Amino acid sequence: MSYQEVYRQSLQDPVVFWQEKSQALPWFQFPSHILTQDENGSDRWFADGKMNTAYMALDHHVEQGLGEQIALIYDSPVTATKKVLSYLQLRDQVAQFAGVLRSLGVGKGDRVVIYMPMVPEAAIAMLAVARLGAVHSVVFGGFAPHELAVRIDDAQPKVIVSASCGVEVGKVIQYKPMLDLAIEQAEHKPKHCVVLQRPQAKALMLTPRDLDWHEQMAVAKPAECVPVNATDPLYILYTSGTTGKPKGVVRDNGGHAVALHYSMSAIYAMEPGQVFWAASDVGWVVGHSYIVYGPLLAGCTSILYEGKPVKTPDAGAFWRVVEEYGVTVLFAAPTAFRAIKKEDPEARLIQNYDISSLQRIYMAGERLDPPTYDWTCEKTKTPVIDHWWQTETGWAICANPMGIEPYPSKPGSATLPVPGFDVQILNSLGEQLPAGEQGAIAIKRPLPPGCLPTIWGDFARFESGYLQDYPGYYCSGDGGYKDAEGYVFVMGRTDDVINVAGHRLSTGEMEEIVAAHPDVAECSVIGVQDELKGQVPVGLVLLKDGAIISEQELQQQLMQRVREEIGAIACLKQTLIVQRLPKTRSGKILRKLLRQIADGQDYIVPSTIDDPASLTEIEQAMEARGLVRVAR
Repeated sequence: MSYQEVYRQSLQDPVVFWQEKSQALPWFQFPSHILTQDENGSDRWFADGKMNTAYMALDHHVEQGLGEQIALIYDSPVTATKKVLSYLQLRDQVAQFAGVLRSLGVGKGDRVVIYMPMVPEAAIAMLAVARLGAVHSVVFGGFAPHELAVRIDDAQPKVIVSASCGVEVGKVIQYKPMLDLAIEQAEHKPKHCVVLQRPQAKALMLTPRDLDWHEQMAVAKPAECVPVNATDPLYILYTSGTTGKPKGVVRDNGGHAVALHYSMSAIYAMEPGQVFWAASDVGWVVGHSYIVYGPLLAGCTSILYEGKPVKTPDAGAFWRVVEEYGVTVLFAAPTAFRAIKKEDPEARLIQNYDISSLQRIYMAGERLDPPTYDWTCEKTKTPVIDHWWQTETGWAICANPMGIEPYPSKPGSATLPVPGFDVQILNSLGEQLPAGEQGAIAIKRPLPPGCLPTIWGDFARFESGYLQDYPGYYCSGDGGYKDAEGYVFVMGRTDDVINVAGHRLSTGEMEEIVAAHPDVAECSVIGVQDELKGQVPVGLVLLKDGAIISEQELQQQLMQRVREEIGAIACLKQTLIVQRLPKTRSGKILRKLLRQIADGQDYIVPSTIDDPASLTEIEQAMEARGLVRVAR
């Protein structure tokens, strides 16, 4: 069946389409109600189905005789460690750690926060929580105590699972002191913390709250899978919001399993037993969907990589992993390939490895710029597939449907909408725009399985943030257009969230930190284009009268404050002291114009501006510091 036929069927009769896809999974009770609405009027998939995600991902494969097949490969160049787990070994370790959590009182519906580096125990913890019918919330290990505390208060976990440290290139990051400080700051206090002691740094344990991972595993009794409703939550994953308060994206069990299982064949064209490598982190949605759940649901081998694309030890790191494990599909953010290109522009290190197993490279997490696309295609001699999705959707909205009917790629485009996603380009009135015209990218409801049904504990925020602007549609927050052939081009965010190396960060949250500096009267933080990271934050600051701090000194202090409050990934390394900020007469800072100036784009001075001369001053200040991509 052609892509067009499959896509048309998915929109015209979604119930039949997704009922068929759900039959590929082992349910405890197969759903008869495929698409319903809950008490909030939110669309829900497979409401009366009974299942367990960990069972579908592990136990089922063992029962089918695939227990000896490799499920997870752990490769850690930063610690010189490698480990392989079969489906049977992974199932047994997950059952054992589920027993640990059960002994600590974790049951169906309880939350468990996981704050861990890229180690197998992180995936084991996630699957163990799922096995119990509980709800995990993974927090990226690089986040600062304040960020972790906010998430603890929102999710209110019964237990936190962590590690003594994370290991990066040339440095060890102590996790336990940050965890202790986060719990101290949080109003909610978990009953227990289970800590994995790593040899690179031993954590100071606080009794009776803190428990050692290995000691607990040695005495635990394995736990069986707990049946849950398909609409019960599997996890909460926090993503930045424009208000600075993180949003807890909820993922349900049933829709998530069906969508990811389908995506592994339809989008990634993977077959059971093949090796899938998502070079991401379990703290991000890619890690949830395509390091842990997707590959295991599909019976594939997944790679968990604790390293970087460069400096571990060099820009040939990716190619070494591809050769060593026979990787079929590699999935990473464009930032990774920009870093490789920067260190090895002629890709000479590829010649040292046999990457013939590699059939496709996928990129997502930020806009794939044509130069990076062209370089990767040329140097790897491998098809590069750009696809677009969000934390909120959990899987790709647009992609080249390699498992259905591959299409010619177009640099800058994520190709076509994935079956189930009715993607439209709308103007401010909610009217569909013709081909070639830019507007807001929206998805006509119902959203397909796997997408968020709500925000944790705050359906009103889900409604106002995603459904209110265009009734009958989910508003993606991204802008772009479709060309005459239906290819979708995603051009960037329509809000004030920036994308740094594939990590969504709130400029509003950074502004709160900058504004709290005693010498700062007013500020704006914008995202400007960066060749390596996609975007980087830049601060524009008005000083209080009488302040005598130098720009360099202020820049250092603000960089440190942001690092402490949000984490090193925020990396506010450039701050400009300016005399005034461009505003509307109502006092709104014109952030879009600031971004256009920094990105060297043409712009129109709006009639609502209060002081047009402020734009010229800002432009001159940015050019003087080399922040404008193309000097005007």
